[in-house]
Amino acid sequence: MTSTLTSIYILGKKYEVPADATIMGAMEYAGYKLVRGCGCRHGFCGACAVVYRIKDKRELRVALACHTQVADGMYIATIPFFPFIKQIYDINDVRPNEQIMMRLYPEIYSCIGCNACTKACPQELPTMQYIAHAQRAEYAEAAKKSFPCVMCGICSARCPAGISHPQVGVLCRRLYGKYIAKATPGLAERVMAIESGDFEAEFDAVMSGSLAEIKEKYNTREIEE
Repeated sequence: MTSTLTSIYILGKKYEVPADATIMGAMEYAGYKLVRGCGCRHGFCGACAVVYRIKDKRELRVALACHTQVADGMYIATIPFFPFIKQIYDINDVRPNEQIMMRLYPEIYSCIGCNACTKACPQELPTMQYIAHAQRAEYAEAAKKSFPCVMCGICSARCPAGISHPQVGVLCRRLYGKYIAKATPGLAERVMAIESGDFEAEFDAVMSGSLAEIKEKYNTREIEE
């Protein structure tokens, strides 16, 4: 059975593509060879952010191409990345206080509370909330709320204050891991065991399986909170 086709525009050129395709799938169906901005291929890595709008609608939208279905009259444009400011620092030279945010990312104090960052996040993370925690030097909470971020940059692209939300989140998680989180001796012991070769047999057993078996192990693995 032939899939129903719909009309979309990629960089201004019209194409007929399957109506149930993702933006990424539609671009490849149209003949585009994606060698950048495709990352994990239908996982969730944040590499495939695109800009689009629907015909006769004024709103400009942003999304991840691998998770967004095409719509009739969709105009799609790609850019290399959504830029945001990345400050350089040595984690050993900074401390988890308010001054570090004021020095490295002072723009967070210009947040107007519009919540555009949260609304734009493809993972529905509480982006504005973790920025508020960062403002108050509540780095444990900021680290927790920003942890799933894949740094696609869509939030920053929508921010009128020019906040680099993903980089602020990274700094919060580094400060938390370096100075606030409790020591985990079990982790250090496990790393030593791995380095000494204690798990080589288990690694070999996993890698000798088929791709389907490896996927099954991954998808059914136990995930700690």
